[in-house]
Amino acid sequence: MIVTPVRTATEAGRESIRQILHRYRESGTDCSHVVAEILAAVRERGDTALLEYTRRFDAPDFRLSQLKVTEKEFAKAEEEVDSAFRETLALAVERLQFFHEQELEKSWTLTRDDGVITGRLVRPVAAAGLYVPGGRGGKTPLVSSVLMNGIPAGIAGVEKRVMVTPPNDRGEVHPALLVAARAIGIDQVYKLGSSWAIAALAYGTESVPAVDVIVGPGNQFVAEAKKQVSGLVGIDMVAGPSEVLIIADDTAKPAFIAADMLAQAEHDAQALAMLVTTSKAIADAVAGELEEQLAGLSRREIAEKSLAERGVILVAADLAEAVDLANRIAAEHLELMIEKPDSWLSAIKHAGAIFLGDYTPEAAGDYLAGPNHVLPTMGTARFSSALGVETFLKKSSIISYSRAALQEDGPHIMALANLEGLSAHAQSVAVRTGKKV
Repeated sequence: MIVTPVRTATEAGRESIRQILHRYRESGTDCSHVVAEILAAVRERGDTALLEYTRRFDAPDFRLSQLKVTEKEFAKAEEEVDSAFRETLALAVERLQFFHEQELEKSWTLTRDDGVITGRLVRPVAAAGLYVPGGRGGKTPLVSSVLMNGIPAGIAGVEKRVMVTPPNDRGEVHPALLVAARAIGIDQVYKLGSSWAIAALAYGTESVPAVDVIVGPGNQFVAEAKKQVSGLVGIDMVAGPSEVLIIADDTAKPAFIAADMLAQAEHDAQALAMLVTTSKAIADAVAGELEEQLAGLSRREIAEKSLAERGVILVAADLAEAVDLANRIAAEHLELMIEKPDSWLSAIKHAGAIFLGDYTPEAAGDYLAGPNHVLPTMGTARFSSALGVETFLKKSSIISYSRAALQEDGPHIMALANLEGLSAHAQSVAVRTGKKV
């Protein structure tokens, strides 16, 4: 049995829970020094360093003239995709566009009775960098990453969206990625991957413009690079391995549960697929289904390793315990395969995305439902949110006083300034109002 069910009340169950709750780990602990060297090289040597790393790791014969995707390449990509892909792409763009339009924040002001105006000015960042992983050397283009990163940035009003993605060994980008980029208005695409791509976006080079915010998933080198440049630029999050937690009662369908656990497990060997059920019969049936369904997967070895090393099936006393455990785990994806799942929604406090009912697989959220699939992992859903339009917005405060209003508030401002020992602050009010410091 690849995953053995255990009860939460047993020592084995408590140990499984303990490991899950302590799953957070600093990204790149084994690669931080290497990444720091790469960042320094790109910062100091610009395009020359980019060319060296790209030749070493991606395309041996890469030339600097290939770095930016040309109009000719965009046009060629349009010819190489079929109508079925275009139809699916159009539907995905429509769904994501409509959902993320609801997230757009507006500027606002308040006017007090004495005429003082305060408010908030909401503005987009000037430039955003969008990282799109290569996907098995370009063989499995991650079109959804283009859309999930690029659409919210466009809705926010970001003028310059700069997409980077690793080239294949021939120095090319998969046509589906280019067609997707062009479909949402992105025309600056650079053939760059890993931490040197993040460095180029953060510092800028002779060919690649610097940006204000960097978003998008990637391996440990990408995650570590984003972490190290955070502060110089904004980032969406430092993401860990993908994870799903399924809560199931005795009405759930074991085949559906197993399929969704495998959908997470096939991401990589570090992915975390978890089930908490109130039914021992469901737990045993799911364990059997995992064995059966593994056989037909294209990424069987990865999924099997993930389940064997990290997969969890827990049997809880009741739904209340299961939901309490879910809130403590704060999973990236939380599926409620229970009777009347909406009745438990108000009890969920921490989760990246919540999927309700037997017919809402996590894959729907990955591609077509509308919400963003870039979500907090490793328990960070306790304080973090999905990537969205707000990721690309910044807010400035607005304050406007009249002379009369400052006369009224002045003594209080001065009192607080003097209490803090900041006499120049108090003086800046006194010179305007004629009041003593």
